Amino acid sequence: METDQEPYVRLATLRQLHQVMADMNTARSLADTLQTVADGVVNGLGYELACVNLVRPDGDLVVAAFAGNSAAEALITGRVGSRDSWERRLAMGEAWGDLVFIPHTEGWVLDDDDVPQWYTDGPAPRFEDEWHPSDRLFAPMFTPSVPGSSNLGELIGVLSVDRPRNGRRPGAWGKEALQMYAFQAAIAISNARLRANMQRALVRLEREQQALRASEESFRQAFEYAPSGMAIAEMGGDQHGRILRTNDALCRLLGRPASAMRRYAFSDLVHPEDIGTLLRTSAEGGRAELRLCRRDGSYLWVSLRNSVVADAADGPRFLLTHVEDIEERKRRELQLAHRASHDSLTGLPNSAELRSRLSARLCQRPQSAEPGLVESVDAAYGHSQPDPYGRNDQYTATATPVAADGTLQTYDANGHAFALRGASEGYGAYDHHVHTVAPEGEKDDGTKGLAVLFCDLDGFKSINDRFGHNAGDAVLIEVARRLGRAVRDGDTVARLGGDEFVVLADGLGRADAQDLAVRLRNEIIQPIRVDGRAMRVGASFGIGWAQCGMTADEVLKSADERMYVEKRSRPKQHRRAG
Repeated sequence: METDQEPYVRLATLRQLHQVMADMNTARSLADTLQTVADGVVNGLGYELACVNLVRPDGDLVVAAFAGNSAAEALITGRVGSRDSWERRLAMGEAWGDLVFIPHTEGWVLDDDDVPQWYTDGPAPRFEDEWHPSDRLFAPMFTPSVPGSSNLGELIGVLSVDRPRNGRRPGAWGKEALQMYAFQAAIAISNARLRANMQRALVRLEREQQALRASEESFRQAFEYAPSGMAIAEMGGDQHGRILRTNDALCRLLGRPASAMRRYAFSDLVHPEDIGTLLRTSAEGGRAELRLCRRDGSYLWVSLRNSVVADAADGPRFLLTHVEDIEERKRRELQLAHRASHDSLTGLPNSAELRSRLSARLCQRPQSAEPGLVESVDAAYGHSQPDPYGRNDQYTATATPVAADGTLQTYDANGHAFALRGASEGYGAYDHHVHTVAPEGEKDDGTKGLAVLFCDLDGFKSINDRFGHNAGDAVLIEVARRLGRAVRDGDTVARLGGDEFVVLADGLGRADAQDLAVRLRNEIIQPIRVDGRAMRVGASFGIGWAQCGMTADEVLKSADERMYVEKRSRPKQHRRAG
């Protein structure tokens, strides 16, 4: 630019300036854009040296590009100047619009700061507008501001220029051209940064998508080829629990095709007795052992383990259920439990199981108790509780002292405690235990109770002595079979040990119990064939009655005593059938 008067600006100069601005916006990368900006100052604006100082994320400025002198470029490229030092420079000197010019008469104070700089040799100026080697000219670059706003955008860098080719300070046109160029350079750098950020984001996104696809493929293979059953079900909404996908192992386990499994939820397949277990199983980390229905209608014991998975970062959540076949383990557990509660010889419930079943029917308090608080409340509100056995105190209760937690402890007439916490809570805490009662007196008064028939075999010891224990065991097995065949489905036949058996029969009166004892004795005295020999044993029965307020041992002792009374009442020769 040989002249700086606007009417004399050559068309070629404008074309050159337009070209360097166009080059800035066609650079492929941020580094190329920065170098193009520095080269444009040298090639299009008529300066011998140009430097692009770029603001780093920490606020300091780094020399990102240099043009005009390879030695100076190698010396200062990559060096950093602090933000404070740059702020000091931009606040000094003369303001030429958005440009900052620091003449050599002021700039000497900057020689020792930390901003990277170069030094040029040359004679001292002879004229007022001649360029001095120590003059400094800066063109700050700001991000584009909001249209209509007078505020500058954020500082993104500073252009440093030196040594105009004509040796003179820039005139009006030179200042305007540098200022416009800095404005366009700021736009080009911002766009380049945006493109670089977008490219990095796209690369990162592609990597994440590749990782996601790899993860999905890994999950698919782990799901499909898992040796145990797996299922994905909907979570939440109207279709909660509906099976969406199953693997081959689960289909084989339940004998159902995948297409059919998608029509069900686990609640449709679970055993009716296990539906409560399934509903109580939490979605996240929940575990349950229950039975699932197979295609042939049989049920299989399985272990369910739940976990929640999301389809995407903010996508819908699904329930991943792991299904493990535990049929064999459950079978062994049931066998062990059966062995613990049943006699190994006859298969009947043993003494411990008998006492457990009997204790489950008994409560701790006797049914004869004084009328108390509950009966009084019921009577006051007209809610009398009729006694199905003709007793007036069946549902009465007696108040006891206040408990430690401040509640009033009451017992119903049959010994079951419950707390009354005030009228505002109503009277919903009634005892729902079905009390066990016994007939009174020796005559049959129509009362039905839980009869306990204690059976002792007569003549069994002689069979053991004459024919051996194997024959005795065979007799016991046959007696157990006959007793089980002669009672009702809900009754219990147990072996206490040796040649003693006990039968629990509920809902019998005294006459019913006596008839049952006769029927059982008639079954037992029939000949028993063992190894081709006919053997016979007799049986003595004692009938006891279970009722609340008694322990299981007391009930059994009562029946045992009655059995011995009955045994002694018959002549010895009649105790055994033959």
